[in-house]
Amino acid sequence: MRLLIITQKVDINDDNLGFFHRWVEEFAKRFKNVIVVCLQKGDYNLPENVKVLSLGKERGESKIKYLFNFYKYIWQERKNYDAVFIHMNPEYAVLGGLFWKLWNKKIGLWYTHKAINSKLRIAEKLVDKIFTASKESFRLNSKKIIVIGHGIDTERFKPSAINYQQSDKLKIISAGRIAPIKNYEVLIEVAEILRNKNFNFEIKLAGQPILKKDKFYLKKLKETIEEKKLNDKIIFVGSVPHKNIADFYRKGDLFVNFSDTGSVDKTVLEAMSCGLKTLTSNEAFKNILSDKYFTDKNPNHIAEKIIAFCLKGNTQEARNYVVKNHSLNKTIELISAILNE
Repeated sequence: MRLLIITQKVDINDDNLGFFHRWVEEFAKRFKNVIVVCLQKGDYNLPENVKVLSLGKERGESKIKYLFNFYKYIWQERKNYDAVFIHMNPEYAVLGGLFWKLWNKKIGLWYTHKAINSKLRIAEKLVDKIFTASKESFRLNSKKIIVIGHGIDTERFKPSAINYQQSDKLKIISAGRIAPIKNYEVLIEVAEILRNKNFNFEIKLAGQPILKKDKFYLKKLKETIEEKKLNDKIIFVGSVPHKNIADFYRKGDLFVNFSDTGSVDKTVLEAMSCGLKTLTSNEAFKNILSDKYFTDKNPNHIAEKIIAFCLKGNTQEARNYVVKNHSLNKTIELISAILNE
């Protein structure tokens, strides 16, 4: 079997989408040939049986040219693929679904977000299977849904073999796109409470804003940190390439996540896989983590939890959960088997 993949970006150095490079590597092991059509391409190092075609964002092409290139590629390559795997963007199922049906191509869609819109509803009608990370990650009712895990590279995201110098300072970290949905303003309030209690800590946040509203949000966060005189406690480290993010996790003690995505957040799973203790308010983790690792967004409650359990507890159980339910090998193997049927 031969596979066509549609995705946003192929770039091993990207801090947000760099993980997908490993997905393509794993697909290449299971299909004779893999064609990747992406909106944008950067640096990559993929097997010889993988061809990467870009719609042209890195070249500054117009949206009309994106559309032209999309139809050109799926037509020119139609005899070189048997199945289609669309990653996160249901609009491509809307654009290409009828053609792929006409050409007798099996269509799979990967989607992990609580948002439901018209594009997703149309895509659900056109695809054959919908893959998602957890039952909370896809909120549209459909008999096509297959819960398949998040595809975490647990061999890369694993506890460190290096014993970093022990410190009395608790190293609190978080990672991902800097955006209002992350609720970092809550973390600033928590930091103020911990500082006033003379608790020894530092906070490092990896990631960068993408949208204009995200950049405004980061500006407001930095202004608040300045006003509260927390510059020595909260550090924005900027973009960290995905290939290096595991090292960032391993140098932390506690990973925090107060996002409102409503789906199982990949960064939390990556941190768990690295052996970090985690504290989250994301409702999708209610049935995954014990109560001591779950919180509401009340800053006082969060501060109490951090002080109470920060140096206690076994993290091996959390890593075991990720290995069993969300490993990259298992996820890609299941997707490949279903598309190969």
